[in-house]
Amino acid sequence: MNTETGAAETQQWLKWAMELQFVAQAGLAYSKDVFDIGRFERIREISAEIMSCKTGFGMEHVKNVFCNETGFQTPKLDTRAAIFDSGKILLVKENNGYWSLPGGWVDVNESVRSNTIKEVKEESGYDAVPVKIIAIQDRKKHNLPPYAYGICKVFVLCKITGGDFEANIETVERGFFDLDELPELAADKNTEAQIEMCFNAHRSAKWETLFD
Repeated sequence: MNTETGAAETQQWLKWAMELQFVAQAGLAYSKDVFDIGRFERIREISAEIMSCKTGFGMEHVKNVFCNETGFQTPKLDTRAAIFDSGKILLVKENNGYWSLPGGWVDVNESVRSNTIKEVKEESGYDAVPVKIIAIQDRKKHNLPPYAYGICKVFVLCKITGGDFEANIETVERGFFDLDELPELAADKNTEAQIEMCFNAHRSAKWETLFD
């Protein structure tokens, strides 16, 4: 089996595992019959076993990130801020050495707007003003590696009004970059294609939001 075929097969198994997890979680949320609950618990275990087998992660890790929620399963939200200065885009250097657009998970008590402002402040030190939505993307269509749950990535064009940077537990540096001089990116969070999309939105006078 060649590498490309093997990767495609793994992706299919992960897709099946995610679907089984969705069915099991919904069943556990709404079922009342004790026998049905037992069946759905077993389906959830099978989905975790598949995920563990195909990713190499231990069962405990898989269950912690893949089988730790209750209620009807919905995608998680991730916001990414696109901020420009003199035609260059702001990136922050994470403590693992890779660079990304400021952003992160939307906290339960935050909106897309407020979370964008919060993440920009925490990771870059800048005070951000969200201007428009560039795109809403289904992560699995744009980023690798695959995650065990659905994610909606919201790219937000922002402007800044000030603020000072201080190294923190997440980021150690910030900088502005041209598209042709991008540093090594955290591709699981943002790819060169996604950053190019942000450049296009910034340069466009009539940008229309893209969405999957």
